[in-house]
Amino acid sequence: MLARSIRLLASVAAAALITSGAASAKVVDFRIVETTSPAFGGTAFGEVGAYERVDAVAEFAIDPKSERGRKIVDLDKAPVDAQGMVRFSTEVAMLRPVAAAKGSGVLLYDVPNRGNNLLFMLMNLGNSPALPKAAEDAGDGYLMKEGYTIVWSGWQTHLPDTALNLSVPTLPDVTGVSREEFVFDKVEPVSIGKLTYPAADLDPAKAKLTVRLKPEEPRSTVPGLTFKYLSPTELEITRPNGLDAGAIFEFTYPAKGAVPAGLGMIATSDLISYLRGNPGHDAAPATTGITHTIGLGISQSGRFLRDLIHHGLNADERGARVFDGAIPHIAGSRKTFTNFRFAQPGRYSRQHEDHDFPGDQFPFTYAESTDPLSGQSGSVLSACSASDTCPKIMHTDTSTEFWQARAALVSTSPTGEPLTMPENVRLYYLSGLPHFTIWESQSGENPVCRFPTNPISSAPVMRALLASMRDWAKDGKAPPASRYPSVADGTLVPLYDLKAPDFGQGVYTPVYNVLQVRDHATIPPKDGGSYPVLVPQNDEDGIPVGGVEDPAVAAPLGTYWGWNLRKD
Repeated sequence: MLARSIRLLASVAAAALITSGAASAKVVDFRIVETTSPAFGGTAFGEVGAYERVDAVAEFAIDPKSERGRKIVDLDKAPVDAQGMVRFSTEVAMLRPVAAAKGSGVLLYDVPNRGNNLLFMLMNLGNSPALPKAAEDAGDGYLMKEGYTIVWSGWQTHLPDTALNLSVPTLPDVTGVSREEFVFDKVEPVSIGKLTYPAADLDPAKAKLTVRLKPEEPRSTVPGLTFKYLSPTELEITRPNGLDAGAIFEFTYPAKGAVPAGLGMIATSDLISYLRGNPGHDAAPATTGITHTIGLGISQSGRFLRDLIHHGLNADERGARVFDGAIPHIAGSRKTFTNFRFAQPGRYSRQHEDHDFPGDQFPFTYAESTDPLSGQSGSVLSACSASDTCPKIMHTDTSTEFWQARAALVSTSPTGEPLTMPENVRLYYLSGLPHFTIWESQSGENPVCRFPTNPISSAPVMRALLASMRDWAKDGKAPPASRYPSVADGTLVPLYDLKAPDFGQGVYTPVYNVLQVRDHATIPPKDGGSYPVLVPQNDEDGIPVGGVEDPAVAAPLGTYWGWNLRKD
């Protein structure tokens, strides 16, 4: 109900703003919808005391002809108001100490993952992705005891009403080809596929459905493979007999309803600029006492954080720094499929699913390098280095990211040579850990995987690193040196040199998510040459080396991998 109320308020506010004077600032209004004070049933968190939760709508304006506006794909095709500005809004949730003077002065922004809160599951012993408000949502209260002001906001469109959403204008005159991929993991003859964008034409002859068993195989239209539209956003797929449950169905079709999805980066950048008190915004101040800001993104959200920095948007409209510190967690070498026409930020390349979707091309890391395959040079930090607005960065990956997210490209060049990171960057590898698990997870069976799941959580290490980032960003206290696999010391090796574990049942070697340079100007994309395949070496127990070791990994009772195999 609250989410719907926020959306209604956002629509009314946007309509009212169109008649107001032109704003040179970016946040033109910050309208509080609900304040719960105290939150968490009045729980007091140590010396900081009680917290309150503020739910709000932030309204933005941007000139599509400005330097920042020109960075956003298709923004020049969006409707503008009488002042030539594009208006958009986002939903915001904020936790802050009731007594502002007792806070730490550090704003911690958690980039929502598909509109959800993973921060409390990682840092607070929480077990739910819902935005916290009730006493049972607080976990052990660690972040509140540390005095953080904690903020979430929508940056992604096409999410459920229960998630934090970004509201941006639809581009009325934009149509084109969009692509969907479906892996149903079942063998029933009929399946339903949902389309992100509505079809612009329901003539089946103008769309194409193909199938293949593996990403590297040719797309084919085999006998018995058919589809029909059930609506502009839904189709029914009939599969031939005998196809594997993991078969990859690809659907390309004429679409409409495109949005300037890259505005999610502008919304995040300008919201944090405003909340930290940078000048140039029209909205009345909503916070006091914020002296430093840290952005943390987990998985998809970490990729988004890297993308925002890569686009030069850690600088606000006046050139002031937005985030003092940034922690892209479990992002690997990837960015996102966000600032594109017919964007789908929820998709990301894996070894099997969504293998060749955008969001994983050069640059891969924070040190300058040259890519002989694409012919490009630069780094994720090239734009912010030019404007002197780079944040301090802690990049953290688990074992999974080396196999699925080509994390070796974070510490090596596109040709496989070791790179030296800038002084403002630390790389930390969490040896033997899986992509994401909550505190006190238990190993169990996964219906599509051959081996039991890895229960070890990165949470204890990430708590320590967050505290170190706070000290680095706020007080200039340098964190520990990077600990990340490298070809220089033999902890990062070609796949053919990997000491694969053998437990009497044969040698298990996972399939690597090979990356090729791709031309995404065509749909489907054209593949070029491949980048080196490098992975962390294993020790005698089959556990990857070269990183920070959780005690359970340092003194193992079993072998911990960051990968698994699909069942036959």
